[in-house]
Amino acid sequence: MELLVLGVLVVTVVVAVSFLASRVNIATPLVLVAAGIALTAVPSLRHIEIDPEWILAGILPPLLYSTSTRLPVMDFRRDLPAISGLSVVLVVITSLSVGWLMSMLIPEVGFATGVAIGAVVSPTDAVATSIARSLGVSPRLLTVLEGESLLNDASALVLLRAAVAAIGTSVSLAGVFGSFVYSIAIAAAIGYAVGRLAVWVRARMQDETLSTAVSFVVPFAAYLPVEQLGGSGLVAAVAAGLVTSVGAGKHLRAQDRLADRANWSTIGLILEGTIFLLMGMQLIELVQDVRHEHESLWKAGWLALAAGVAVLVVRAAYVALLLWTGNRRVKRTEKAKEYWTTDEAKQHIYQRVVTSRRSAGMDEEQVLRTGRRLWMQRIADFDYILQERWGARDGAMLVWAGMRGAVTVAAAQTLPATTPQRSLLILVAFFVAVGSLLIQGGTLGPLVRRLGLTGNLTDRSEIESLISTMQVAGEKYLDSPELRRADGSKYDADLVERMKTRTQSRADLRPAADDPEGIDRANQTLELRIAVLDAERRRLLEIRRAGTAPSQVLSELMNVLDADQISLELRRREPGPMD
Repeated sequence: MELLVLGVLVVTVVVAVSFLASRVNIATPLVLVAAGIALTAVPSLRHIEIDPEWILAGILPPLLYSTSTRLPVMDFRRDLPAISGLSVVLVVITSLSVGWLMSMLIPEVGFATGVAIGAVVSPTDAVATSIARSLGVSPRLLTVLEGESLLNDASALVLLRAAVAAIGTSVSLAGVFGSFVYSIAIAAAIGYAVGRLAVWVRARMQDETLSTAVSFVVPFAAYLPVEQLGGSGLVAAVAAGLVTSVGAGKHLRAQDRLADRANWSTIGLILEGTIFLLMGMQLIELVQDVRHEHESLWKAGWLALAAGVAVLVVRAAYVALLLWTGNRRVKRTEKAKEYWTTDEAKQHIYQRVVTSRRSAGMDEEQVLRTGRRLWMQRIADFDYILQERWGARDGAMLVWAGMRGAVTVAAAQTLPATTPQRSLLILVAFFVAVGSLLIQGGTLGPLVRRLGLTGNLTDRSEIESLISTMQVAGEKYLDSPELRRADGSKYDADLVERMKTRTQSRADLRPAADDPEGIDRANQTLELRIAVLDAERRRLLEIRRAGTAPSQVLSELMNVLDADQISLELRRREPGPMD
């Protein structure tokens, strides 16, 4: 009963704080941490113990899955070098740097233990993304921040596991590297397989309730077997989410996608809010434990300050290197684009498609179409890099957005009970997480405005151009010989013509209840409109695959098509007596 009451209380507080924070324009996570601290004033809530496994295995998999299903995969692929560098290389450098610092400042703590606490404070939190998105920061910066927060959790936990294993023993660098590669590889493979299987199963369901229920299982179906095999279950959950993101537009029904967006947004809100609320609720008891053991919090405070400064300095240095390599990439891209616009490059693409697709039985037209798509995709990738260049202001935002959060808090509590100075190290990690949330999170908005990075709104001309392209695709489909009803019969010719000129009368959609012929014509009209929507959606998916339009605009238009289709399907009527 106590657990049930706590669950109701947590959800109520999360919803109330989220509502109020949005009204006063304050970052919700910051208010939730403060609310958690305030709740400990209630005597029965002062000594709540949360098993870190509940967070690592129960909350993070669905939370990361939810985020990854919304991540623009096309942009993620384009910035994978930057994302992988921030989420892997930077985590390793930060862990080693903080590890050395902690071993110097705390004599009882060896280097391996220091690296463990360094791994704990290495992963960033996705809260920066929600703050930046509300300010209109460029989609590229948002994708990099979101991608980093998705993947660096896994790399930090793998490194933490290796560091804990090295406490009191010797572990080879080659062994750690091999373990990391295995952990990521097995996670990516199983996550991909689970994601594909889930999309395949859901595509064969005609009930969005059942389909959504299956989606609730997916993150855990990816996480659990990978963890049993010694891999990173969190990476598996992310991989399954990315596969779902790609496959949903093509294979799932509009109702399934709409239900997914609504349900997973709700789940994400509650889970993320729960983590920050629990952070605040656990902080006071940790402070009391350290005060009892060390008689003062000053030591934990200045150690956290030292670790936090070290984390920021290392991140700033790495981001500076990232900007430098990014500028070099821009120069290489300019030269590469010059080559890929030549006839020689187009011929190269054509020959590659002929060689790789010959066994698939493609005819000449399919080869040309595939070659053109690949060429357009390459050019679009070049344009993305050249148009979305980063400067010093973007770098400053990337540095300051690297705040710590839920994973740091949960990972710190997984340190073995025999770890030297365990309670002190856990409190240091808490202070780093809470301090970065309050200081960096509280000032990120003003900093972004000061840097002039706000107001990256979608160009209206891009939306109008895509709408025009969609309409052309729909009109072409009306002239296609493949245009047939579900039973294989043809549509009435006059209805097709009316659809082309968009002059359907009200009677076409609202027949009399005792008019079977009118009802059939109404159903034909609705089926035609849905068929046109499907053709327009296929065209958008082709554009998304080629990468020739902004992913944000494509997502918005896909959502509009889904809403239109659901509205039409709700109005479909069958011949027979009608009320």
